[in-house]
Amino acid sequence: MSKEIRVVVTGMGLVTPLGVGLQENWDALMTGKSGIGPVTRFNSERLPSQISGEVKDFNPEDYIERKEIKKMDTFIQFVLAATKMAFDDAGLKKPEEDIAPRYGAVIGVGLGGLPAIEKHKDILEEKGPKRLSPFFIPMLLANLAAGQVSMHWGLKGPNTCTVTACASSNHAIGDAMKFIQRGIADVVVSGGGESCITELAMGGFCAMKALSTRNEDPERASRPFDADRNGFVMGEGSGVLILERYEHAVERGANIYAEVSGYGLSADAYHITSPSPDGEGASRSMEMAMQDAGISIDDVHYINAHGTSTPGGDKLETVAIKRTFGEQAYNIPVSSTKSMTGHLLGAAGGIESIFTIMSIQNGTVPPTINQDTPDPECDLDYVPNQPRKADIRCAITNSFGFGGTNATILFRKPEAEVA
Repeated sequence: MSKEIRVVVTGMGLVTPLGVGLQENWDALMTGKSGIGPVTRFNSERLPSQISGEVKDFNPEDYIERKEIKKMDTFIQFVLAATKMAFDDAGLKKPEEDIAPRYGAVIGVGLGGLPAIEKHKDILEEKGPKRLSPFFIPMLLANLAAGQVSMHWGLKGPNTCTVTACASSNHAIGDAMKFIQRGIADVVVSGGGESCITELAMGGFCAMKALSTRNEDPERASRPFDADRNGFVMGEGSGVLILERYEHAVERGANIYAEVSGYGLSADAYHITSPSPDGEGASRSMEMAMQDAGISIDDVHYINAHGTSTPGGDKLETVAIKRTFGEQAYNIPVSSTKSMTGHLLGAAGGIESIFTIMSIQNGTVPPTINQDTPDPECDLDYVPNQPRKADIRCAITNSFGFGGTNATILFRKPEAEVA
């Protein structure tokens, strides 16, 4: 099918360290609230980093039948909750049998059911294999997030999972967009989920010296592009979007939040954890998204950055943005909402895509909080500490992952003529 098929976003759902629901998250972003605090999931005293962005006040029984909850690890619960919100927001219900094959799910996941693995390893050692849950394997499988979504809502179309580290959700959204453009689906549930705040996961990132150790001041630990940044903060949650063929959305009178117009993806082919020092791969991802959307560098009004708060990553994303936009880079507001949520790993692109869409809808750029000390190597406009009103008709969001994988999604205001 032709590229002329337009894809729009008609529903969204959020579960993040800032809150559960769209309005709760937006209010937190606009007040520069941090969702970072001391780890409560386990005793973290053995670790150099003892802070994280945990989801608070989440009750899975509000979204999932009690008997089903034991069959899934937390990342799947988050995805199902965000999906229910997105379905309700879009005014959609379980499709009738004859159209169910036109509805799909593509969900990005990074580490998947690591908590279930740790828990069942302990059960195996302490009580033996007969005490393992028969649901153990389905609990941990990354693709069961999309699988559970399809089963709960009867979606019989494309059902896939992208596992590309911290780029997983952006790849999922981009793939979902292309499924619709290829003509094999009318509606696709997409985004991502992650929940792996465990001693093993945090210990592994600590061994890499990737996490912030600003334990005495958690809310100020995630500080993308700031000269005093010393690592990222792990977060958890889910961001789910309903992607829909434009004509399908119009026919049913759906509210359209934004158009998904561009998708870029590339590889650095450089290093297992470090980005390419020349920013070439990330730059090609952004260029491809703009080319896919048929726009120029002058049409981009906001960049939701990957911006993890690592010394190397933030510097090299800055290099990539300059490589892509040239002098125009200094005129584009760039912000990292990870300064408030922490880094949700495989779920990052899902929530940040929704934040980007809400920025377009509200004409406001979320701030990068904890911007206190300028870094001469990070010299773009990072919207420090306060939100900013702006006419945002077109925006991009970046996600980059270990293995040198890059993904960029471009959103446009509905029916907007980019100038």
